Parts: sequence; structure tokens; C-alpha cells
Amino acid sequence: MKYLHRTVYLLSLLLASTMASAASWQVDNGKSQLSFVSVKKNNIAEVHHFDWIAGSVSEAGDLALEIDLTSVNTGIEIRDSRMKEFFFEVDAYPTAALQARIDPAMIAELEAGQSNNLTVDAELDLHGQKQAVTMTLLVTKVSDSELLVVSNQPVILNVADYDLVKGLEKLRELAGLPSISQAVPVSFYLTLNAM
Repeated sequence: MKYLHRTVYLLSLLLASTMASAASWQVDNGKSQLSFVSVKKNNIAEVHHFDWIAGSVSEAGDLALEIDLTSVNTGIEIRDSRMKEFFFEVDAYPTAALQARIDPAMIAELEAGQSNNLTVDAELDLHGQKQAVTMTLLVTKVSDSELLVVSNQPVILNVADYDLVKGLEKLRELAGLPSISQAVPVSFYLTLNAM
């Protein structure tokens, strides 16, 4: 009888451990940031970000990220307004979405304080265009209830791939600039809490 109770107890612990390792995770917007760099006049670079991003990683490892394009923050109000209206065209395309998959077994195997590098294929839906992108990530299990996902290298997006050249030209014209680069480096760090 004692053996049976011990077996049931061990199976319960194993089941609980499996359930914990298969947790889903929610992005903490207050501890996360997605930023991008614009380059004007050939060599003047400026860093911008979005004030609101949301997302999650499911138990199956599906990463879904939504960026509120109306929350673009360049530090200059008139530029924010122009980017929303002419570049992102937020009336028609208020958000961008990223879909990817992170191996759930890799997350489950991480101990608190451990990190792992991985390369993932993702799809970015921006301005009505869907494009494949490859990301190199550093995933760190801060604790059993907190995960940190950081871009190891910037993701370089080309505005032409997302039908944004016309909007970029409008921004250049309004600002009286000789050039704005069509290549845009994007970086992010995401803090996720276990659900």
C-alpha cells in the first residue's frame, strides 16, 4: 500500500512538473521594448520605439507579437504624427504582427538564470504585406515565472518589402531631407510572465 501511495505521489509530481514546464507566457509591456533606427542624410542615425507591444508564447511555443503602430515614439511630436499618417498609414494599418515558433522543450529545459541562443524563422505582417524574416534570439529564464527574449542581432527590414517607399518619400519631402535610408534595423527585448 505504501508503495502504491509513493508511486501515485511521484506520478503527481511528474505531472505537475510537466504542466509547469509547458507554461504559456505573456508579454509585460512595461518591461519590454521594440525599437528601430532611421538613418537620414546618409550618416545621421536616430533611435525610435513603440510605446505599446503585446504578445505571448503559447504552451506549444508559438510566439505572437502585436505592435501598436499608433504608439510610435520618435521623441518629436510632429514626426510621430507624420509617421502615423503618411508612413504607417495607421487608419488602414494600425498594427503590425509577428508570428514565430520557439521550441517549448528548450524553454522547459532552462533552469532559472540560464540562457540559450537560437535562430527562428518568423513572419512579419506590416502595412498589408507579409514577409519571412529570420531572427537570432537570446532566451533567458530569469525565474520560473519570468522569461526574457532579446534579439541577438538587429533584424534589418527594407521598406520596399512592405510597400512603404511612397510613405518614406513623403516623410523625406516634408522634412526637407536629401535622403532617408530604406534599410531599417529593428531590435527588441521582451519580458514575459508565466500565465
